[in-house]
Amino acid sequence: MNRTEARRRLVRRLLATRRIENQRQLRELLALEGFDVTQATVSRDLGAVGARRIRDGSEARYELVDDPAVDEARAELRRVIDAYVEAVLASGNLVVLKVPPGAAHLVAGRLDGAELEGVLGTVAGDDTVLVVAAEDVGGAAVAAMIERGVT
Repeated sequence: MNRTEARRRLVRRLLATRRIENQRQLRELLALEGFDVTQATVSRDLGAVGARRIRDGSEARYELVDDPAVDEARAELRRVIDAYVEAVLASGNLVVLKVPPGAAHLVAGRLDGAELEGVLGTVAGDDTVLVVAAEDVGGAAVAAMIERGVT
């Protein structure tokens, strides 16, 4: 992953987990994570991740706008999970999905395409998918999200 992609992933995570009121605040948070960027770069990143500025009375904040492509990818993931996932097992920051023979690549591809928060990536075998979760999220939380149908 290149630095721009990594930075934009961080911007999405920050917007999803914190109240970001202005671009200066976002620049400071990015700098704490090793991304020393200009205001113009922050502005481009906000547009690229689909953020918008929301006004609530005298207060304002940035918020992620729902992405129809991601929504469709997650809907397709729910269909694939319902159709193919037979078991969900968690250990540490790993999740193992048991699927019918030949279905692992399909399930892993849909998981990767859904861009789920906390999922770093997948590895597919024939009848098993290994899902690697971010350590701060953990395998149990990702497994629970998958069992709920990714809601």
